[in-house]
Amino acid sequence: MKALRPTLLAGLTALAALGSTVLSGCAGSQVQDYTAERPLLDLRQYFNGDLVAHGMFTDRFGTIRRRFTVQMKAHWQGNSGVLEEDFLYSDGEKERRVWTLQRQADGSYIGKAADVVGEAEGRAAGPVLRWQYTLSLPVGGSHYQVAFDDWMVLMDEHTLLNRATMSKWGVRLGEVTLAFHKP
Repeated sequence: MKALRPTLLAGLTALAALGSTVLSGCAGSQVQDYTAERPLLDLRQYFNGDLVAHGMFTDRFGTIRRRFTVQMKAHWQGNSGVLEEDFLYSDGEKERRVWTLQRQADGSYIGKAADVVGEAEGRAAGPVLRWQYTLSLPVGGSHYQVAFDDWMVLMDEHTLLNRATMSKWGVRLGEVTLAFHKP
């Protein structure tokens, strides 16, 4: 048995190294992976004027928990923009969020809203934008800080799809799926 210990230890070490390599290879795509793809997403162009989005929230088990529609009005002045979102949920609840957006010199974006903790940060490449932020969500009589990791993909000049993963303390809570339409 003592002779097997060094071999077993070496095998476990090799397995751990292989597992680490495989996991790092599965870390997911990066925004810059889409640089050469078209059409190009320019937030200042797409999120300008009136838009509508239809979406749903699914919990971590895939159960659809809420459906909603968002009416949006957006306008830009240079590199500064305002995006007004009016949500109507399938249960009749209404919600409003107003984003102030700023395009940075390096092409990234910063966003603020009343229920966003700190600032949202976004990077775009080709047709893709990754938008990350923490939202203070009211649940019952409390507020919970939930991390959002949005991936937006411009399909054509009228359609943008968005998948947002929600998590708390690194635990996936669910996803928000949205389809934006610009007339």
